Amino acid sequence: MSPSGSFRTVWVLFLVHFTLQTAETRRLSAINSTTSAFFVFGDSTVDSGNNNYIQTISRSNFPPYGKDLPDHIATGRFTNGKLVTDFLSSYAGIKDLIPPYLDPTLTLDDLKTGVCFASAGTGFDPLTAQINVVIPIQKQLKYFKEYKSRMEVEIGKEKTARLINSAFFLISAGTNDFMVNYYGPTQIRSKTYNISGYQDFILQQAQQLIQGLLGLGARKIAFVGLPPIGCVPAVITLNSDNALAHRGCIQRLSAVARRYNALLKFKLAAIQKQAPAATIVYVDIFNPIDRMVRNPQQFGFENVNLGCCGSGIIEFSVLCNPLSPVCSDNSKYLFWDSVHPTQAAYYYVFLGLRPLVDRFMHI
Repeated sequence: MSPSGSFRTVWVLFLVHFTLQTAETRRLSAINSTTSAFFVFGDSTVDSGNNNYIQTISRSNFPPYGKDLPDHIATGRFTNGKLVTDFLSSYAGIKDLIPPYLDPTLTLDDLKTGVCFASAGTGFDPLTAQINVVIPIQKQLKYFKEYKSRMEVEIGKEKTARLINSAFFLISAGTNDFMVNYYGPTQIRSKTYNISGYQDFILQQAQQLIQGLLGLGARKIAFVGLPPIGCVPAVITLNSDNALAHRGCIQRLSAVARRYNALLKFKLAAIQKQAPAATIVYVDIFNPIDRMVRNPQQFGFENVNLGCCGSGIIEFSVLCNPLSPVCSDNSKYLFWDSVHPTQAAYYYVFLGLRPLVDRFMHI
């Protein structure tokens, strides 16, 4: 057997052991958990299908998206399978897949255990959502207010308050603000902001979302930073001198994300001081993705600068469609399309976030 084959055999055995072990851990920890609902806000990294219900081309509710989900159904998740939030929810014993809030078939039980308000293509900057014709972050907060009112009618104000107070909130957005709005082909915001000013503007918008959630009763908030945006295949394609031959990360753009993340940590710490009754934590996505890019073999990856779908250099959303060829083994790819990670990559990110869930489950 080749070294790579031996590695994969060991890795499969590890996954089997991990699955059995964490299933029992999840069962035991869920018994004493104070967290029974999970709410998600943000962009395509966490959108479970809200864009299916609005007029936009920023969709993924068609093959080959979702090919590794149960029943191989494309739900509107921008990957081949589950998102990090799905893994987190399942691990916490809440539910295996977090449904989109705009799904009209949701039952009361679906609503009581949490929903996703995220919209692929959005950002903290309202202009980002306008460019992509998707749901602004600000409207996602309005949807949550609507959710709260609905639940108060269904189960009463006191039970609704307890549900929200004990729920786990996760926010993941900001990448589109920089990739599409500031450094994208039109570079709209770069005409009125320098990069420092724009980072401050995005942080102000993020703060308003957190304060809005706190005002509605949220007490456990996890806020995801930016990934190394210079390593996204589409970004490499658009910024490389020779995108076919030179597929290295665009370091100057990843440096912008690193600086933003540092500022975000300070911002979250300041908000935390003003809200001692809440727990607000920063979630690092930059370093996990960076490690996968720098040491792909450690994670079983063979390709980290192309997407699995199509040519891998530019296709995503409607350009990754039923007519697109796909790679033979997406578990060897960090990216599913030219923008979004594979289920395998999301799973590795989830592994690093389990301690956060354990902490939040018992606050």
